[in-house]
Amino acid sequence: MALQASQTISAGALSTPAPITPTASDTIAASSFGPAGVLLRVITTGTATNVVVLDPGATASSNPGTPPTLAAPATGVRETLIPLSAISPATGLATVTFSGALTGVTYELKRV
Repeated sequence: MALQASQTISAGALSTPAPITPTASDTIAASSFGPAGVLLRVITTGTATNVVVLDPGATASSNPGTPPTLAAPATGVRETLIPLSAISPATGLATVTFSGALTGVTYELKRV
């Protein structure tokens, strides 16, 4: 698991996104979140991957929820919002998992 940090984009400012190379499971600290969450932008250049933002909640029987999967094609771009609700109250972290070989897969995190 790798702890990742988001970028802050200032209004009216130009920025160069900092690409992050994923591991099978990455975490994002609550301090990296903006008031609405974090925008995750996945860029693939030859390898498809499935991205899942884990749900830290559980049912009354302690069964975790089944989060949706973002399917990124072999070559393309996909985006999703990671909401504040993805942060685990126990750890202060949100967890994102990536499947596949991850060759040619990068992503960006931006506070929103």
